[in-house]
Amino acid sequence: MDQPSIRIRGSDFVDEKGRVLLLRGVNLGGASKVPRLPDGSTHLREGFLDPRNVSFVGRPFPLEEADEHYRRLKEWGFTFLRFLVTWEAVEHEGPGLYDEAYLDYLRAVVGKAADHGISLFIDPHQDMWSRWSGGDGAPGWTLEAVGFELSNLDAVGAALTHQMHGDPFPRMIWPTNSGKLAAATMSTLFFAGDAYAPKTLVEGEPVQGWLQRHYLSAMARVAERLADLPHVVGYDVMNEPRPGYVGWKDLATRGGILSLGDAPTGFQGMALGAGIPQEVEVWKMHVASLSRAGTRRIDPAGRRAWREGFDCVWRRNGVWDLDASGAPVPLRPDHFAHFGGRPADFLEDFYRPFAMRFARAIRAVHPGSLVFLEAEEGVAAPRWDAAECAGMVFAPHWYDDLVMVKKRFLPFAGIETGTNRLVLGRRAVRRSFARQLARIKAPGMPTLLGEFGIPFDMHGGRALRTGDFRRQEAALERSMRALEDNLLSWTIWNYAADNTNSRGDGWNGEDLSVFSRDGIRDPADPDAGGRALGALLRPYPKAVAGTPLALRYDGRSRIFLFCFRHDPAADGPTELFVPRRAYPGGPRVEAGDGSWQEADGGRTLLYRPGREGGEHWIRLTPR
Repeated sequence: MDQPSIRIRGSDFVDEKGRVLLLRGVNLGGASKVPRLPDGSTHLREGFLDPRNVSFVGRPFPLEEADEHYRRLKEWGFTFLRFLVTWEAVEHEGPGLYDEAYLDYLRAVVGKAADHGISLFIDPHQDMWSRWSGGDGAPGWTLEAVGFELSNLDAVGAALTHQMHGDPFPRMIWPTNSGKLAAATMSTLFFAGDAYAPKTLVEGEPVQGWLQRHYLSAMARVAERLADLPHVVGYDVMNEPRPGYVGWKDLATRGGILSLGDAPTGFQGMALGAGIPQEVEVWKMHVASLSRAGTRRIDPAGRRAWREGFDCVWRRNGVWDLDASGAPVPLRPDHFAHFGGRPADFLEDFYRPFAMRFARAIRAVHPGSLVFLEAEEGVAAPRWDAAECAGMVFAPHWYDDLVMVKKRFLPFAGIETGTNRLVLGRRAVRRSFARQLARIKAPGMPTLLGEFGIPFDMHGGRALRTGDFRRQEAALERSMRALEDNLLSWTIWNYAADNTNSRGDGWNGEDLSVFSRDGIRDPADPDAGGRALGALLRPYPKAVAGTPLALRYDGRSRIFLFCFRHDPAADGPTELFVPRRAYPGGPRVEAGDGSWQEADGGRTLLYRPGREGGEHWIRLTPR
């Protein structure tokens, strides 16, 4: 099936006809974070401590199911995917040992997307570095190479994993791993080992170069397999890159993106990893804030985070040591605060050079591919020069934080990302969300919102039992309107082909999939298994012969309005996607001028202005 090429012109995506593209799609998919064999769903411990003997063949879904899922996504108007691949999936067996069966499967399942007119980019996904440090992504041998003992990380407070903690796993607790020893150490070594751990070598090579070399080689191997597929347009550098300890001003304080539950300071985490008991703070969550709830003594009971024969990386590099009585003492509590004689800037000092290195490595085997950049949530887009931005896309993430963290939808309340200020009033929330998304747009390059979404198990999972997703639709509707206010392209998190009502997406208790197999009643229904489709399936301008000016859609009234400025140099009509669910009998069409016609069985509306140049509008309403 033919599909438009995707190119960059300034801050816009454009096709071969010079029309501006607004991209819509999903992250495919949440299940790709964990192995298929043995089942890596995080509530299962089987095979967790045997990291080399796994297979990701069949993630995001078995090859024989691919047409079903791609057909559904195309019916929903999603023609652009953020396709998840993990480093572990490619190189789990050991350094330089690539899973050729997985790479064969990957090429086959990615190739099938083209049959349905779907384009995609590859996302090397990670959260908190790896499955053994509370997330997903890197192979287990990366931790072992620097000395970590995987079986002890939870016991000494170096990580909090669903596998070792068991059920029930506390809600939204997994981000706390960003400030714990395992994930913070690995992120720091990967991005900034040369600066902060110069004494740490692996096989005689500085640890930063060793880790980056293997990561880049694995991702280049993926690109080699996909380089001749025109619908594969690019590659993400890394999902949600974390600074680890970089920029941590004082190790006597807490760090990371979230303090919840046990919250050791940076120094306490290092001491615990060495097997030394610590009295750590315990934090709890309120509506829009956190507070200290007390303390808890963590006793490693003789266990260490480090394998036999390995000392703590940070003790070896002079960050801390034991005094004459055997007590741990910090030597350089500000060790990570500075770089080059000034405050350390993770994005500028460490992520930027790595992103450039990644781009060179990928384009060496897949010339002309786009490179998608990320930053931590709430961090401004990179302001790099034009040469560096060539062929780059900024792909940040944004979530309705109150809904995500509390798993409740309050239509009159929201959170101002960055300040964590509580916003009250429906109109105030809408203005706040629109402002937040406006701030993340990148200058000089296109912006695609790589992740946003809502938990479908909110309000105690009531909708999963009743099938009534009206609250979820309302929550998703207000995120969608903020995206439309900013004319953003996006890929929603996520489509998990094996989502179930009982276990959600199968990862750390999350349930954000817009599809669930448990929701299928009539297999012949193209919307079968879809969730909150009243908000999700919306008309939108796929290709605009000019400059988009305004986009409005109300999921309740199903009234759609789009305005643009026509560019006579653009070849072809403006194309609108028209979801059958919103307009089952076809829409009533009004326009300021010009003509229109249906295509693709009524799912596409082709609009041609009656005059060249100037501003034009088109309006859809239900019949």
